[in-house]
Amino acid sequence: MPSTTLRLATRKSPLALAQSEQVAAHLRATLGVEVELFKIVTTGDQRTEWSLEKQGGKGLFTKELEEALLRGDADLAVHSCKDLPGELPPGLTVAGYLPREDPRDMLVLREGVESPRLIATSSPRRRLQLAMLFPDAEFTEIRGNVDTRLRKIAQDNVADATVLATAGLRRLGISGWPGADFHALDFSHMVPAVGQAAIALETRTADAARFAAVLDPLTARRVTLERAFQAALNGGCQTAFAAHVTADTLWFYHHEIGLRSLPLSDAEIDAPVETARTILKHFGFQI
Repeated sequence: MPSTTLRLATRKSPLALAQSEQVAAHLRATLGVEVELFKIVTTGDQRTEWSLEKQGGKGLFTKELEEALLRGDADLAVHSCKDLPGELPPGLTVAGYLPREDPRDMLVLREGVESPRLIATSSPRRRLQLAMLFPDAEFTEIRGNVDTRLRKIAQDNVADATVLATAGLRRLGISGWPGADFHALDFSHMVPAVGQAAIALETRTADAARFAAVLDPLTARRVTLERAFQAALNGGCQTAFAAHVTADTLWFYHHEIGLRSLPLSDAEIDAPVETARTILKHFGFQI
């Protein structure tokens, strides 16, 4: 691996590039290296006509980036952590994360709408939790970049509402949109996806220690527990399941049991595999 220049594999979407530039700035400042972006179009980006739920979302936005790492074409791959499958390819690992942004989901309503009748989302996790908030609503799928989705709601009237990650909006500098109203959803109404708002840096296992020392240990500690639940349930981004860890609480959603919360001790957070298995058994899952 070059000692003075790092190549970051990234998707080409505006959000992915904003996140990768954030990573690049952090690595330049902490490691004193040059950084360049290696831009890749993933299968999920190419197949804009696909229903992610029907095709299965696991790996659609990560596979090509991981292949670049394995070939040696890149030193790190930058991911929205929520896109990462629970199991990584042999030889690759997550070196760590940047400090996590606000992990909440943002309900985006077309201006003037108070109770949406048609909600656009491609996420089963979001759809089933939204159905508890708006039991009379119907649902349709939506694809596209953040600004495309906002335009579809505010200007094109494709639906009355959608849901976006607050972190993505902030990283793009979007605090509002003409014709739309934003409402952050707290965890008691919408449990975020595993790893939501965390930027994950994936690398070859042999290189991980070099980067881990300059990444955020608090985010790693909590996301590692969230990903332990994901791995135990074999869940991808198109599974109607969510787990979010705060300083002392687990927020959990699964379509079979609904939305739950449990207190967490420091010892439980520090034993992710055992804690995930114990809590899932407590919830009645066969693990």
